[in-house]
Amino acid sequence: MEPEDILLLDTETGRVTIQLRPDLAPQHVARIKELAREGFYDGVLFHRVIPGFMAQGGCPHGTGMGGSSKPNLPAEFSREPHVRGVCSMARTNNPNSANSQFFICFDDATFLDGQYTVWGVVTEGMEHIDALPKGEPPRAPGRIVSMKVAADA
Repeated sequence: MEPEDILLLDTETGRVTIQLRPDLAPQHVARIKELAREGFYDGVLFHRVIPGFMAQGGCPHGTGMGGSSKPNLPAEFSREPHVRGVCSMARTNNPNSANSQFFICFDDATFLDGQYTVWGVVTEGMEHIDALPKGEPPRAPGRIVSMKVAADA
């Protein structure tokens, strides 16, 4: 694994290592890395955490209604299945509306396949995603303490 294609996401309970998949979603991986390098994700909440489904974060307001100031991304859907540990982009009903919000699957969510852009997979630290406070939104949401590209760490 090249350090340039590894994301280090630190939560309040520990580090999550994500293998980026530029082979599946080059524009989405580039955006995640760009935002991580700008410190955009540092301190951002996991505002929607549904047991057995997924944990969603990446909204700068912590509401699920916002994104970065950068333009939305065109869909890069693939055949990659949404299974435990998969990282995928959140979006509105418009397939070309992904911006900064993403989710990490707790369990198989293959009904999302081909409709959301998979950009990575958790390789270590999934227990820290499992430990996030649950809710829509959680009463005391977990947060991204910091998110960095391993090449920069």
